Amino acid sequence: MVALRSIFMDGGCFSRFQDEAKLLKARKMPVRCSVLSAQKPDKSIRVGILGASGYTGAELIRFLANHPYFGISLMTADRKAGQSIGSVFPHLITKDLPDLVAVKDADFSSVEAVFCCLPHGTTQEIIKGLPARLKIVDLSADFRLRDLNDYGEWYGQPHKASELQKEAVYGLTEIYRNKIQSARLVANPGCYPTTILLPLIPLLKANLIALQNIVIVSNSGVSGAGRSAKEANLYTEISEGIFSYGITRHRHVPEIEQELSDAANSRVTVSFTPTLMPMSRGMQSTINVQMAPGVSVKDLKQHLTGFYEKEEFVVVLPNDAAPHTKYVQGSNGCHINVFPDRIPGRAIIISVIDNLVKGASGQALQNLNLMMGIPENTGLSCMPLFP
Repeated sequence: MVALRSIFMDGGCFSRFQDEAKLLKARKMPVRCSVLSAQKPDKSIRVGILGASGYTGAELIRFLANHPYFGISLMTADRKAGQSIGSVFPHLITKDLPDLVAVKDADFSSVEAVFCCLPHGTTQEIIKGLPARLKIVDLSADFRLRDLNDYGEWYGQPHKASELQKEAVYGLTEIYRNKIQSARLVANPGCYPTTILLPLIPLLKANLIALQNIVIVSNSGVSGAGRSAKEANLYTEISEGIFSYGITRHRHVPEIEQELSDAANSRVTVSFTPTLMPMSRGMQSTINVQMAPGVSVKDLKQHLTGFYEKEEFVVVLPNDAAPHTKYVQGSNGCHINVFPDRIPGRAIIISVIDNLVKGASGQALQNLNLMMGIPENTGLSCMPLFP
């Protein structure tokens, strides 16, 4: 702790964080929190949030408020330009933050990194026009799909920044940590893919499950649809009922299949059905898989437990404990467990996250921490909100 304290107290020497990465990953949350609380935040790395008036923007502000090294110097929101963040999000009224501006009026001269929380389709052209020196984490879908033909098919328009797409790194932190550290542009994963890929990629890489007959049903809170006013998301439309949407054609399907195919070194096709739940936030994916010959449910669980043993944010639950969205709410955590199916040779994997945190803003901050040479849990070691 003494050695780590000296590093954290030296706010100007960020490269030294990388030398401590393995030690920091092995530490648990109380140790990290006690070290961070001993220093006065210097906020020396200035960051911008493009699209700060949405839910993901608000969550980024919440986490950055307690980040010792990232300070917000720019926030954009075209429809809210000129307003204070407190007028847009009253729960943030106590924070001393710059007023919102339109993207066209944004001054990036003092900014070192940007979180882009804009809708897909508009994001790629805006990022294309940003200074090349900026580190960027994009929370839209615009840079997730490597095949531009897939992007055109699933998003209904051609990609307008093909050169940038070539340098984008997919930002599933626990899987692609090394690539993210040296990236300039990171494509933050979608919320559904995060719950699905975290348990499945290690199992596919280890050849423990079959590539066929992967059936996924995912449930999401309404905040996953964003903050824009939509008739389908009105209280009277959502409350006291659930419904599936995007059946067979949800836009996260090619993202899921791209990453699973990479892990398996072979084409993987999944059955994916998303369902909207009458709750504000939270996400659960129930994944049915066929185990490889001779493999047991115990083997699946042991492999996942070992794979994520030293990870702070991904936890494989003990025994037969069922993951619950309430137990990760407001945190960057992902809880996973594996159960035997009644059908011989098959297993049921359940994975839960907070769709706005590990499924969006929390993972985005985790990624930018890595890109800037800072311990990736910085600003994220908060406990879940319960009840």
